[in-house]
Amino acid sequence: MKTFVTSALFAACLSLCLSPDSAHARGTGSPDDAKASVNSATQPEGDAKASMETMQIPSHGSLMNALVYVAAGAGPHPAVILLHGFPGNERNLDLAQDMRRAGWDVLYFNYRGSWGTPGTFSFSHGIEDVAAAIAYLRQPANAKRLRLDPSRIVLVGHSMGGFMAVHGTASDPAIKGMAMISGADLAGELAQLQSHGSKEDAIKAMGTSLADEGMAPLSGCTPNGLAQEVSDHASAWRFGAKAAAIKDRPVLVMTSDDGLAPVDDAFASALRQAGDTRVTTLHLATDHAYSDQRTELSHALLQWLETVK
Repeated sequence: MKTFVTSALFAACLSLCLSPDSAHARGTGSPDDAKASVNSATQPEGDAKASMETMQIPSHGSLMNALVYVAAGAGPHPAVILLHGFPGNERNLDLAQDMRRAGWDVLYFNYRGSWGTPGTFSFSHGIEDVAAAIAYLRQPANAKRLRLDPSRIVLVGHSMGGFMAVHGTASDPAIKGMAMISGADLAGELAQLQSHGSKEDAIKAMGTSLADEGMAPLSGCTPNGLAQEVSDHASAWRFGAKAAAIKDRPVLVMTSDDGLAPVDDAFASALRQAGDTRVTTLHLATDHAYSDQRTELSHALLQWLETVK
């Protein structure tokens, strides 16, 4: 069953965000009275203020450039790991700011070999890098410093980041849930290409498509080499192959008019068929970057995250 964000729901969410009980509420008495009356979770002082922390996360011999949007309040806060796509031109950091305002810590990082992070970029390395990022947040010292709850981690990924979110969630039963925004089922896309010709032609076509996305921010890889990697892992990397491992957790599948909706809808159906009763789907009539639907995208994501807490 598809779930759509209606204009009425949008208005209700906006009204809630602007209510006197919201995080932006302020006292009405004297400055001293106001300071005493406002809960520290809504108007924190000192180390409990919202902040941004930068770090490098170790992953298989490389240090990944990363940052965390730390939510206001003593916490511990639930955490989102925000996974960017290929090559990562749309980073969705507006969503990170919105999630932080809603009380979530948000970790953003660049995979090995991407956007200045040392190492070689590959899809396999990206899967390993997600696991490394999860492990970093779970280290007690890091969780304490970032005021986050390591038992409440959610993966949110856009495009190739959706692919990473599927694999990260499937391989880690402790992940609380996952959301994908126009998730790219790389193996599924290759299979579609192969249905129109030979395996070699499909690999070449996928390589051309990857090259068109832009390879400049990536190092140590070629378009055809990445396409061959997908071919080598075709059966294991299909979204449908991960449904059984994810079926006990909430999943949000968001699609647009970028051509990926049929594959993502099929994944949502596979999850439901596997027994997942907490699958939410949303389609927005926009492009792959959700360029003119950012507010709607954010509100849908925040609404879903409230059900995961």
